[in-house]
Amino acid sequence: MTAVVAAGAPIPALAGPAAPPGPALPGAGRPDVGEAHRDGPAQPTAEPSGQPVGPAGRVGIRLLDAPLDRRDDSRAHKYIVDHVRPGTTVKRRIVVKNSSEIRRKIAVYAAAADVGEQGFEFAPGRTENELSSWVRVERGELEPAPDEEVVLPVTITVPARASAGERYAVIWAELADIEGRSVRQIGRAGIRVYLSVGPGGEPPSSFDTGPLRGARDAEGVPVVTTEVRNTGRRALDLTGELWLSDGPGGLSAGPVRAEAKTLAVGDTTTVRVVLDRRLPDGPWAAKLDLASGWTKRTASGTVTFGGQPVATGGTDRSSQVLTGGFVTSGLVLALFAAYVYRRRGRFRAPVPVA
Repeated sequence: MTAVVAAGAPIPALAGPAAPPGPALPGAGRPDVGEAHRDGPAQPTAEPSGQPVGPAGRVGIRLLDAPLDRRDDSRAHKYIVDHVRPGTTVKRRIVVKNSSEIRRKIAVYAAAADVGEQGFEFAPGRTENELSSWVRVERGELEPAPDEEVVLPVTITVPARASAGERYAVIWAELADIEGRSVRQIGRAGIRVYLSVGPGGEPPSSFDTGPLRGARDAEGVPVVTTEVRNTGRRALDLTGELWLSDGPGGLSAGPVRAEAKTLAVGDTTTVRVVLDRRLPDGPWAAKLDLASGWTKRTASGTVTFGGQPVATGGTDRSSQVLTGGFVTSGLVLALFAAYVYRRRGRFRAPVPVA
């Protein structure tokens, strides 16, 4: 069993009709990558009469502690992230909160998840996979009062013969029945589980970044992008900050938050940072700091937002330009020499015949 420390993250809550998430800073886009995740539409289930059920339901969930050796890993304070040997027992505590206006029944359970082309993907309903079958929540059903928080122990028992590899699941808190009426479509909140199993030390996490590129989208909004490839052996959750400096008139901007979908091993994604449309075209000195837990990288270069995207830090093409210039110059000289030769032949004096 691994030693744990308090995670200390604020508890999120999900409501029926959800408000769209706002950007962390002006002009910065923000995908859904927090510790709470919605599964399916967040609409109250209607009675046969077509009227929605009761007050809007709200449920929140958070992780209460994290491994001691991951105290500096930001991911481990939001999700259950660990590497263990086969036969290990992992213990964590979670907090479930009823943020509804009335007492609610809440079901707490583990379900399957995976990392694919769309990022961290949740299986429908209570679909089970290998990892979720290892997870046990001490109390599977709760009925807390309004605004009441309940601490629940969670145990993950890894079989002694478990094969090596990283597995994914989610621990969900879901609103259950009210007087026999199902309200499960109101929403559920969950904590992701990333569990690596195998002998020895933890598989490395690593990623490479491409050159920064600047452009304006179809609506004229400036965007900075870079390609990121997962070169390690664990899935990544990338977050970071973009800084712009040395702009026109000495302007600077940032930090602007950057996020991306969960990146599977060997996959590539585009990190896209949306900026304020009022920014001038540039040029700008750009610096993008990215991290997944304690794995960090920095990409930097010069970007502009006029016309086509501009690559920075790419392949040096000066030799190609010089070679092209030499070829063109040689061709011009050859044509000129041929022209002179023909002219001399045309006006050459006749040779007297003996």
